Amino acid sequence: QVQLVESGGGLVQAGGSLRLSCAAHGSTFTINAGGWYRQAPGKQRELVATINSDGSTNYLDSVKGRFTIFTDNAKNTMYLQMNSLKPDDTAVYYCNANGLTQIGILFHPGDYWGQGTQVTVSS
Repeated sequence: QVQLVESGGGLVQAGGSLRLSCAAHGSTFTINAGGWYRQAPGKQRELVATINSDGSTNYLDSVKGRFTIFTDNAKNTMYLQMNSLKPDDTAVYYCNANGLTQIGILFHPGDYWGQGTQVTVSS
């Protein structure tokens, strides 16, 4: 059973920083690629950042230059570094990762979601 466990959310003043973590636990799952999404009250979930298997990244226009997505393969963890936070960044942030789980000599693809972590930016 694979679980993505998120941490790092909280309350911060505008201009501050937070680092979200998304750690893969259980089985022998290896993150291949993934992304961070967010959903503010009354709004649709939106894609904030993605990282591909080759390390290339993409960002929502409103967070470019402020947010950075990266992975630590040794820790099997994906991160979202958020700087210069704005009140409009307030939302529940979710991580999503896909990769392979090794069972015996076989590798099984999988796609998983974290439980979500609240980020609140005060003005």
